[in-house]
Amino acid sequence: MNRILAPKLWKVIALLLTCSIIFGGRDVLANQEEQKLKKMVGVDEHLGEKIQTDLEFQDHFGKTITLAEYVNGDKPVIVSLNYYSCETLCSVQLNSLVEGLKTLDWLSGEDFNTVTISIDPDEDSSLAGRKRGSYLNQLGRAKADWTFLVGEQEQITEIAQEFGFRYFYDEKSKQYAHPAVVMVLSPEGQISRYLYGLDYTAQDLKFALMEAAEGKIGTTLDRIILSCFIYDNTTGKYTQDVRKLMMAAGLTTVFFLSLMLTVLWRRELKGA
Repeated sequence: MNRILAPKLWKVIALLLTCSIIFGGRDVLANQEEQKLKKMVGVDEHLGEKIQTDLEFQDHFGKTITLAEYVNGDKPVIVSLNYYSCETLCSVQLNSLVEGLKTLDWLSGEDFNTVTISIDPDEDSSLAGRKRGSYLNQLGRAKADWTFLVGEQEQITEIAQEFGFRYFYDEKSKQYAHPAVVMVLSPEGQISRYLYGLDYTAQDLKFALMEAAEGKIGTTLDRIILSCFIYDNTTGKYTQDVRKLMMAAGLTTVFFLSLMLTVLWRRELKGA
């Protein structure tokens, strides 16, 4: 009986070893591919650095312009790098940006500028125009503006490097692999903030624009609220600063107590 089972046992052991080698090798290859992808796709933040505003692109009307037309010392600027034929990540990212812009107190084109630049040199201004029309229609806010640009590879590469935006074209999938991020510039063109992910809330956009404009847009109340939030580098979003919130709550309490005591004191004086 043992002599019959022994060969079968060895076959099972051999099969298990083979499977472990195959799947273990696949795991190693998958990990290597993941590490390679992380090196090729990502963001090297250049906070505080100024971008070149003399780079030439074509806008959604086919007009040749430079970035200086939008980064001109007047308003902060939201910038995204995408490509218009992408129906996956880019669509989700831009749809999220639209949702944030919808509920933002301020209007794109009036209080700040919004610029999207295609990373695909084969895309033309007519496609940019169609995408612009589609997203403005989604935005649904009268007088809102949003600029969509296309350009040559040299200019695209240059602006991507200015932002530290790493991407590559995957020949297998025929798609661009790139990070999901929007950049916020000061009116003078300094990189003020990177917002990551696929959820751009009105609050995050507002705080980033206020920081970029150094408080030149927004009300006094907006600035007070902003002071109670901090930018979390790990999440790429603004989170509540508990310590500051407690201080603000304490000061508010003291203010109203003082006000109440003042009213009571005045009533006592009148009664006397």
